[in-house]
Amino acid sequence: MEDTPQQLQEFDNHRFVSYIWDPKTQMEGFIAIHRSSKNNPAFGATRIVEYPSKVDALRDALNLSRLMSYKAALAGLPYGGAKGVIILPPHLNPKERRDVIKSYTKRVNYMGGHFVTGADVGIRPTDLKVMRENSEFIEGVNSQPVKFTAMGLMMAIEVALEEVFGSPDISNRSFAIQGVGKIGSSLVALLSQAGAKKIYIADIDKQCVSEVKTRFPKVEVVTPAQIYRQKVDIFCPCALGNSLTPKTISRIKAPIILGGANNQLESRTVGELLHKLGILYAPDYVVNAGGIISVVDQYENKRFSEDRIAKRLNNIRVIFKSLLAQSKSSGRPLNIVADEMAESIFNNH
Repeated sequence: MEDTPQQLQEFDNHRFVSYIWDPKTQMEGFIAIHRSSKNNPAFGATRIVEYPSKVDALRDALNLSRLMSYKAALAGLPYGGAKGVIILPPHLNPKERRDVIKSYTKRVNYMGGHFVTGADVGIRPTDLKVMRENSEFIEGVNSQPVKFTAMGLMMAIEVALEEVFGSPDISNRSFAIQGVGKIGSSLVALLSQAGAKKIYIADIDKQCVSEVKTRFPKVEVVTPAQIYRQKVDIFCPCALGNSLTPKTISRIKAPIILGGANNQLESRTVGELLHKLGILYAPDYVVNAGGIISVVDQYENKRFSEDRIAKRLNNIRVIFKSLLAQSKSSGRPLNIVADEMAESIFNNH
């Protein structure tokens, strides 16, 4: 691999970046720590993905670890951001997959507790079980991060609706959900329970779409290309990152963009464009912080308490309202206001 982390634009003076490799199991990937402190570890889940190249995997690790620092800072958590990525080898049988996961977890152990991780894209419940069996630095087994991410998104949706329409009521509102994997399908469930008037869904994974349609027959399925163009109140990016580009936002007809995907903006300038268009863009790391809040709660407390986590989730409402007020009073894009607030927190610790 010719590129070093420092040569990539995603590198942001990361505290630690390591290439990990096991020739026996063909486990390969990266662990990146963006910010951390002497007394507190860095948090960030692990994903296993078929990356086109090592450089793509490294870019993802750098990007996502940085994002986790922003997320932790604005969630009021005294921890740094990190990320683990595993480059998924082709055609793994169950035993080979277990060996890859086990080998990766050994590398997590080498970090001696400076890196605390859990399940992200591609990590199955069986993978997480293997990780937990082989390391004490795995969290999220009992804390249900997907559930709490969706709950946090619902809180933020109410704040956004009140800001734009004057009422937090979901029952008369329409939504376009881009991506119905773990987070997207959980959001569909909560919106349906809240009586959302109309929900459109799209995903490149036809099985995910089929499962959601079976559970919620009233949702309307559209193609991934069509999901942007739906005339709805809120467009919810819940797939992989970089879905919001100058090209795609020109198609969006929703006055609010708020979803669970990480790194939704292709660049900061896209957030500035959305601001100029009069579209309320909710910074992803602000509104989808429910997962890390629940994982940190598990790390800090031996006894699981849904009520305790739900109370901590309320910080999403508080911070989002504060950012909206600052953006409105200054006339500056919401994503820039949020970035600067987070950076002032984690760069001064």
